[in-house]
Amino acid sequence: MLQQSQAINSFNNWVRKKYNIYNGIFLNLPFEHIGNIGVMIPVMASYFQAGLDKGLDPQALMDGFFKTHTGITEEQEKIDFMFRVIQYVERQIVLYDSVEDAAFPHLQDNANNVSIIDYIHLGEQSPMKSRLIRKLSSFSIRPVFTAHPTQFYPPAVLDIIARLKSMVDNNDLNGIDLTLQQLGMTPMRKSQKPTPFEEAQNIIYYLRHVYYDAIGKCYSRIKENLPYHSFDNPGLMRIGFWPGGDRDGNPYVTAETTRKVADDLRMSLMKCYYGDIKELGQKLTFRDVDARMAALRSNVYKSMFDPAYILSYDELMDSVAEIRKLVLEHHNSLYLEDLDKFIDKLKIFRTHFATLDIRQDHTVHRKAIREILKNEGLIKDDLAELSEDQLLEILLKHKLHLDPEIFNDAVVKETILNIFQLRDIQEKNGEQGCNRYIISNSEDMFSVLFVFALFRWSGYSGQKLTFDIVPLFETMQGMAGGAAIMQDLFNIPQYREHVSRRKNRQTIMLGFSDGTKDGGYLKANWSIFKTKEELSAVCSAHDIDVIFFDGRGGPPARGGGKSHRFYAAQSEKIANHEIQLTIQGQTITSRYGTREQFMHNCDQLLTAGLARELQDDKICIDKEARILIDELAEVSYRKYLELKEHPLFVPYLEHKTPLKYYSEANIGSRPAKRGKKKELEFSDLRAIPFVGSWSQMKQNVPGYFGLGSALDALVKKGKQDALKKLFSDVPFFKALIMNSMMSLTKCNFALTKHMGDDPVYGDFWRIIYDEYRLSVEMVLAISGYDEL
Repeated sequence: MLQQSQAINSFNNWVRKKYNIYNGIFLNLPFEHIGNIGVMIPVMASYFQAGLDKGLDPQALMDGFFKTHTGITEEQEKIDFMFRVIQYVERQIVLYDSVEDAAFPHLQDNANNVSIIDYIHLGEQSPMKSRLIRKLSSFSIRPVFTAHPTQFYPPAVLDIIARLKSMVDNNDLNGIDLTLQQLGMTPMRKSQKPTPFEEAQNIIYYLRHVYYDAIGKCYSRIKENLPYHSFDNPGLMRIGFWPGGDRDGNPYVTAETTRKVADDLRMSLMKCYYGDIKELGQKLTFRDVDARMAALRSNVYKSMFDPAYILSYDELMDSVAEIRKLVLEHHNSLYLEDLDKFIDKLKIFRTHFATLDIRQDHTVHRKAIREILKNEGLIKDDLAELSEDQLLEILLKHKLHLDPEIFNDAVVKETILNIFQLRDIQEKNGEQGCNRYIISNSEDMFSVLFVFALFRWSGYSGQKLTFDIVPLFETMQGMAGGAAIMQDLFNIPQYREHVSRRKNRQTIMLGFSDGTKDGGYLKANWSIFKTKEELSAVCSAHDIDVIFFDGRGGPPARGGGKSHRFYAAQSEKIANHEIQLTIQGQTITSRYGTREQFMHNCDQLLTAGLARELQDDKICIDKEARILIDELAEVSYRKYLELKEHPLFVPYLEHKTPLKYYSEANIGSRPAKRGKKKELEFSDLRAIPFVGSWSQMKQNVPGYFGLGSALDALVKKGKQDALKKLFSDVPFFKALIMNSMMSLTKCNFALTKHMGDDPVYGDFWRIIYDEYRLSVEMVLAISGYDEL
């Protein structure tokens, strides 16, 4: 608790106090239409908090505030006033983000985090040295950035945040004053929905302005702290990219979108290279070198703006290799270190910047295969006409050459067109630019084999199939069958041969967002953990390295939470070759939005991977602990199913939460629900609006529901001591409980207390509230903590 108290004091000094100073300027700024709102907000906050503490009804509090503190009586005026409050608070959040970003390096200096550099120095003085170097030389982390509607800041506001951060660093009061005035007059909301290409550009903003330099600096720090000049693992930190390639449920992502995004990634990278080459050119002014630098600069400049002008990775490396040789042999190695750092960036980013993943749902591929086989005369109407052996024979051996233009169905045509063009993207951006095809809702081996056949029939046979085919097991059913599915695939000679050509590595994605939606918090997380163990064993038996790709959202309710704690707590039975995870929505800004944050979080991922490899005591969950967690997961799952199957579950979401507004807000290109049915069904709900709605209600159901009942059931069986031991001895279980505490901490049922008196939804609200209170009581009881 002392360490936590020190951390809070540090946060107060670096963030809260500074924010209050700058907010004092903000409160008095005369913005259009929101004149005295800033002064009213502290009054409102105090009034409402006092009322909620007394258990007063929120609606009555609103009425009382308007009557007591304003002269507003008309309903429309009240609504207008509250919208101005929202506009003002949005801008206060931007200011707070900027102050917090500026404070981040100072807060990290005061934290007790073990860094990758600490590990390197530790390894130098212990028998772990060779293991450390060997692991660093082969290990990799890959944050994969996705475009999601919770990442809503427009580019103009992102620029303001960056400038404010710099001004806060320098305590530039005049600059802060002017920028806050600009912020007050800058629109925060979008007049229309962004296109998928615009969403991609928003994330590319971070690639250019944050990650390019941050990864280069991380990599050079590691090399500088290793006394081994031979260390060369440019794949240690890689970036994945979904915007423009993720077409799962998004009809607006077309083959043309994918091509444009791939071009923009490459050309944006060339702009980064150009800046470095220009800076190097001011140093490498030597005879013969200057002419080569000028030629390189000219070629890179052309490739920045003309998508048809392609500079290959080999051409770039040949040019800098000639320059390096001249500097080394004829110019006293002057500025050679700067040149080598640029060469490392070339090795890391090559010509693609980030790997563009393709993702589509299994049902789309099934539909495409059905239409193709109907066109070939192999079936009349449905795949069910074929036996499993007949279908396998067709998918693995039948020869045909697809023509996208002969298909009338737009989705089928687009699916085939996109696979056709992927070869062109690889020719422009290199193979690493786009070499993974992810299949959502994979629930049988045909999920993978349909895609395998589509590639074959599009001309990618044998050595030409330079794509990893990645099943995504995201539902309870998919995870339960995952190991058997992969076993069946590896038993197929054609697929096993393909994996061999992919260096005997099989990437498998496990989804968290839909897992918690489908099975509840505890059941989903434990199922994923056990599925990883089973898949690791299957792959190992076939001499295949399995790479796990985790669909981790921002909050624990979407499978997120503390990433370092999560990865460091994986058991010895789970493969540890790479760490790959999605970085979604607001997490891009909050955890990876500045160079310091990005470097810190990548550092934590690296140390989590190394911690598992280097610790002498491997994490092993014994049989008794597993039985206990199994029992907890099943009780929790039954409790969550009761809620999910309650007749008011979907109506409550539809009528008492902001769910329906997700589809109306101009914050994302993807539809808020699957399908076009008028009646909302649970299966149509997407994870983001589903989890987001619970979050905005401050009820956070997917982050804990069922956990309290499960713990309580086992305590009543006399197993409280066993649960306490489980919390103290099993890192994975502790990580689950700690993450759930985060969800519970962010609940505030006082805001919706009036729903308990609703004639339709009152009893349903109380079911949720009772489980929340029980969960708080039980996690405190088994953790021994006094507070969440």
